Amino acid sequence: MKITATFLIRDMPALVDLKQGRMNHKLSGVKVGSGTIGTGTFSVWAGPCSVESAEQFAKTAALVKRFGGVGLRGGLFKLRTDPTAFQGLGREAYDIAKKVKADVALPFVSEITDPRQISDLLDVVDMFQVGSRNMHNYALLKELGQTKKPILLKRGFAATFKEWMLAADYIFKGGNEAIVLCERGIRTFETSTRNTFDINSIALAKIETPFPVIADPSHGTGRADLVVPISLAAAAAGADGLLIEVHPDPATAKSDGNQSLTFAQYETLMTKLPKLLNALDRKMAVI
Repeated sequence: MKITATFLIRDMPALVDLKQGRMNHKLSGVKVGSGTIGTGTFSVWAGPCSVESAEQFAKTAALVKRFGGVGLRGGLFKLRTDPTAFQGLGREAYDIAKKVKADVALPFVSEITDPRQISDLLDVVDMFQVGSRNMHNYALLKELGQTKKPILLKRGFAATFKEWMLAADYIFKGGNEAIVLCERGIRTFETSTRNTFDINSIALAKIETPFPVIADPSHGTGRADLVVPISLAAAAAGADGLLIEVHPDPATAKSDGNQSLTFAQYETLMTKLPKLLNALDRKMAVI
C-alpha cells in the first residue's frame, strides 16, 4: 500500500523501504562538521543534558574530546514534563556553545524545540536534534526539511518503528537527506528503567533505511550504571554511534543527573568500545 512518494509501507511485516535509487545516500553517510556519521566507523557524541554554565560545558567538552568523542551534545532549550523544572539557558547559552565548540574543535548538536529557533541556531549548531516529544511535530519537521543542516531525529517515546520512519520522510521530502536516526528507548509497561531500549530497531533501521543510526542509552535506560553495557550492546547490534550524557557532577545536574555518566564512567566506556569494535572489524571515528 503506497503511503508517500518516498516510502512504501508493507502491511506484513510493517516495515519501511526507500524507493529505488535512494540507497546511494546510505553509502555516503552524513557529514556533520569535520566528521561523517555512517561510513563504517563508530562516532561518539557526548556532553551534558543541559548547558548550565561556560565552566561546566567547557570542562565536559575537553573531557569528551580527550577520550575520543567526535562531537558535543548539550541542551540549550529543554522540553520538560514538569513546567517548573529547568528549561535550559536558551539564548543565554548561544555564545557559550559557540566558544566551547570552537575551543575544542568539535561539532555540536542541540535540540530545537520550535520552528522559530531555526534561524538563530543555524550558526550555533552543526546538527539539529529533534527530540522525542517533537518527533510528531510535523510543522517543525517540514521546516527542517527546507534547511541544509543535518538532522538528528530521535524516536518518539511512544512511537512505532513505522511512525519513526514516516517522521523521517517529512524531512526527506522537504529536500534534506542529511538525516541521522537515534533510538532512545520507548515507553512500555516496564518501570524499572526510564524507557525500554529497543535494540531491534537499530538492526532493523540499518536494514530498512539508508540513514545512519545512533543510540542514546542515557535516555534509553535512565540509569548511569546501565549506560556502559547498553552502549556496548548497541555497538554490537550495528549502531553507527552513540549520544551520551556526561556531567562533571551528576548529583548537582539541573536535568537528567541520574542518567549522566561521571567523567570516570565515560573514560571506562571509551576504553571498552574500541576493544569490542575491533572484534567486529570496526573502528572508532576520529576527528
